[in-house]
Amino acid sequence: MKIILLGPPGVGKGTQAKLLATVLKVPVISTGDMLRAAIIAESKLGQAAQHYMDAGQLVPDDLIIDLVKVRINEPDCGSGFILDGFPRTLEQAQALSLLSIQMDAVIALKVDDSVIVDRLSGRRLHPPSGRVYHIHYQPPQQPGLDDVTQEPLIQREDDEPETVLARLKVYHAQTAPVLQYYRNFHSKPIYTEIDAQGSIESISDSMIAVLGAESI
Repeated sequence: MKIILLGPPGVGKGTQAKLLATVLKVPVISTGDMLRAAIIAESKLGQAAQHYMDAGQLVPDDLIIDLVKVRINEPDCGSGFILDGFPRTLEQAQALSLLSIQMDAVIALKVDDSVIVDRLSGRRLHPPSGRVYHIHYQPPQQPGLDDVTQEPLIQREDDEPETVLARLKVYHAQTAPVLQYYRNFHSKPIYTEIDAQGSIESISDSMIAVLGAESI
């Protein structure tokens, strides 16, 4: 199956994409992964992307589309794939449709912005190890300190409430036209919205139910 998984930052796309990929036995593809791989490989696309990133600019849609075209033509995508957070703009969605690749489903994970702010603003990080905590849902044994080293935890700048709200504003502005684009399809890809406020397991079960047991 070929699936598009959309949703705001902090909604749990990455976690759900990995769980679904395990069930479907297909790779997860994200633009972030593709950009990093292309840059490490020093391909022409990677060098071009690095140029924009070094200049503090967004990587243009046409370059992202070229990266997607290269990635989905690799052998491991022969049985399908999951696009994690792509397309992000209407232009990307329209360009994807022009690739003559029949996507089967678009799943949009939905949750109130207030929940996203709570999830992200409560995260705390131990930078040396990458261990992540949450002050409400997964607190450290001692407030503000890493469980293993007892070193101070930090809050990433992009997890501060004001920054999260700004990120959500950008997401909604960019993605609302994308969601409407897929809502208007009368056949495949089939568009579905899923409430992402439940447990990880219940959300995963809902996604699998949407796709249909006979398809898995």
